[in-house]
Amino acid sequence: MNPNDGYIACIVNPKSGSTGSNSTSRRFEQYLIQKGFEVRVDFTTSLENACELATSAAVDYDCAMVVAAGGDGTIREVAHGLEGCDKPLLIMPCGTENLLANELGFDEKLETIIRTFENGCTRFLDLGRANGKCFTSIAGFGFDGSVVERVSSERDGHIDYLDYFWPIWRTFWNYKFESMKVEIDGEEIFDGRGLVFVGNISRYAVGLQILHNADFSDGLLDVCIYKCASHGHLVKHSVMTVLKQHANCSDVIYRQGKNIVVSSQCSDIRTEIDGDPGPALPVRIDVIPKAVKIMVPENAKPAGIRTRIARAIG
Repeated sequence: MNPNDGYIACIVNPKSGSTGSNSTSRRFEQYLIQKGFEVRVDFTTSLENACELATSAAVDYDCAMVVAAGGDGTIREVAHGLEGCDKPLLIMPCGTENLLANELGFDEKLETIIRTFENGCTRFLDLGRANGKCFTSIAGFGFDGSVVERVSSERDGHIDYLDYFWPIWRTFWNYKFESMKVEIDGEEIFDGRGLVFVGNISRYAVGLQILHNADFSDGLLDVCIYKCASHGHLVKHSVMTVLKQHANCSDVIYRQGKNIVVSSQCSDIRTEIDGDPGPALPVRIDVIPKAVKIMVPENAKPAGIRTRIARAIG
């Protein structure tokens, strides 16, 4: 694109991740200005505000593209605001985990952002929708949802990977394995105690390939169900997932579909979407194919476990 195409809307979450407003966004803004582009920067005041800013940019004829700087929650809301719009979205990962950015092959280097912008390579991104609320990456039910709720309730400002340690530890010892029912495209495939993941990307936290066959632009959502009724069983599933062998286990169900329903007679089961607390059960999920045009690094691959741990250590 060139400066005559219109201005670039830059939506920045100043509170993302462990370091707050990332200097990368400011340096990229200066790069764009030096190239002759008009850049309009808006700082978000909430996740809802991020969606509002993106919606305004989507319907503004003079806006050529949108840059989103923030974590998974910010990216989710910006993508939601751009749903159905032909303006491309460029992600600038500034959060703790950056699930979608890692899946697309982004790192935290300014050079990668600039190269992606200059190459102009785009793909379509599907969105999941859980009880009307969009997500870009993954929805978790059960243990995962309980951890996210605990982190969210104890969060006070910026967080990093260490902030998840005690919530995971406490949740592990206190967690009760309640029953859930899962239906995919009208077929009941599971009814019992377990953990459920529904998503759009192949790698989850720290690069775990829970939904290893997921493709964010194939018009489908992947579903992984771990049959799990005890703490020992949960440890076993964790080890097999790290070893990338979980999908071959007889106590794991892996499917794909377009419409998923997760329900339970228990009211205590927690959910999460893209690392934020999700809606209460029952949750009805559908896919919005090719919802957003997104800029991606050419020939990039999703970041694996070792790469993500190395970045976290610094």
